[in-house]
Amino acid sequence: MKFHATKEFLPEDMREMINERVSRYPEGWQRSAVIDALREAQHRNGGYLDERWMDAIADQLDLPPIDVYEVATFYSMFETRPVGRNSVSICTNISCMLRGSDEIVEHAEKKLGIKVGQTTSDGRVYLKCEEECLAACKGAPMMMVNHKYHENLTPEKVDEILDGLE
Repeated sequence: MKFHATKEFLPEDMREMINERVSRYPEGWQRSAVIDALREAQHRNGGYLDERWMDAIADQLDLPPIDVYEVATFYSMFETRPVGRNSVSICTNISCMLRGSDEIVEHAEKKLGIKVGQTTSDGRVYLKCEEECLAACKGAPMMMVNHKYHENLTPEKVDEILDGLE
């Protein structure tokens, strides 16, 4: 039997934050607060979303759960399974590819001992599936680590960045 979480599952300060976000929109537009609520839930749940958090957000926003699940599974910023503490995304779009992103991906996989889409055995790094575009073409090749951009990558820069992650 699955546990269906209600809004009471959410900490009081998070319910207040969601209500504040909802107040920014016209009545009936509470769905506009889903991304902010999911971002906060993911942060509080160790880097990923599960059904309990998504169900509680749906209840808080008076939405069908599918409305929340659709957003959580559409955007690459959300994870719906446990992943490593640090999220690494390497852009492989044309600008980055032309400037060596394929080699950067190979280097990161070799250094970490994992493939794209996997987490290191110590849970330190999650190497996200390759990103189509991270909108930093002028700094290609680039990667995003925990939502921070790193541009003009070389294998040495990648090593320095990855070695600095806790």
